[in-house]
Formats: sequence, C-alpha cells, structure tokens
Amino acid sequence: MQPTSATPRDARSSATPDASSPAPDATVRASLRRHVGRALAVVSMAASLSMLVAACSMPKHLDSEAPPPDPFNAAATQLLDNTDWQLSSWKLAAGGTQDVPGSAGGEPITLVLSTETGLRRASGFSGCNRYTGTYMLKDGRLSFGPLAGTRMACATPGGKIEGAYLDALAHVSRSGVDMRKPQQLQLILDNGDTLVFARRGQ
Repeated sequence: MQPTSATPRDARSSATPDASSPAPDATVRASLRRHVGRALAVVSMAASLSMLVAACSMPKHLDSEAPPPDPFNAAATQLLDNTDWQLSSWKLAAGGTQDVPGSAGGEPITLVLSTETGLRRASGFSGCNRYTGTYMLKDGRLSFGPLAGTRMACATPGGKIEGAYLDALAHVSRSGVDMRKPQQLQLILDNGDTLVFARRGQ
C-alpha cells in the first residue's frame, strides 16, 4: 500500500502562518498611529511658534513710561500713616518761593505722622521749637488739630519762618501724596501757597 500524499487543500490548511509577519490590520493601525503622531507634532510646533511670535510682538510698557499717578487721589492720602517728612520748598501763590531752612544750612523743618500710640499724632521741628498735636485723614485731605510746642525764641532762619509754618498747618486746603521715589507730600493752603515735603529715610 503506497503512502498517500496530502492534497493541495490539505497542505494549505496545515500550513501555519509566519509569526514574524504582522497581520494586515495591525500594520495599518501602526502606520495610522505614526501619521497621526507626526501630524500632532507639526500642529504643536506651529502653535508654539505662533505664541512665540505673538509674545515678541506684544508692546512692552516700562514703569518709567507709565503716566504718573494723581497725587490728589483720595486713596493715596491713606498712605501717610507712620511716615516722616522734611519741608523741602515753599511755593508762594503770588510767585516765587519762601526760603526754608535745611537746603542752605540750619536744621530742617520736619513733620512726623505716627500711629504708634494708637492715635494719629503729628510732631516735628518747626524751625526753632518742637511741636506736637493730632492729625486727621479724611476725604483725601490731611488736616491737623491744635498744635502745641516749646516756647524758645530763635533769631535763625528757622525761627523767622516758624510762626508762618505752624499757621500753614492750620490752613491746609488740599493735600497730595506721590509715593513713587522720590516720595513727596504737598500741602496746598487756603491762600494758594504750596508746601512741598520730601520723604525722609527712603
């Protein structure tokens, strides 16, 4: 009896697929994933480049280019608590200036605003004597209560201006504060004069 040979059909059914060659569906999916990955990378790069260009083209505003704040803003006055000032100039309403001690010799006139005791207290040197009293911050204006001081007489430039200075503090019409350096306090009087103070210790 001769051995029977397998028919072509039997040979096809008994053949095992090559494990090293992927199935057609798996190949398509892998190729699709590669194409999608490349497309997403291109989109991401384009978005990043667009954001970089936009950032470079945005205008830059430096603090020095910003308009100065309004010194007569009511909120700025509330920054005066616990500050220390020196009278730097006295501008007369009629034009010109009043000489103030400190710039050309002599002890400067000072104004200290403190809440250390729990109350608003004003104090300082008025040209010849020390003074003290209360101050108020209301409706964007700095004002003073009665001021008391020592009674020493001085024949100095500060002594000559002391009475006018203390009287000025009793007749403040408006007050302005600029807290940008160099910090400045302006007191505008009822008669139109302007006292300008520079911040001490800044």
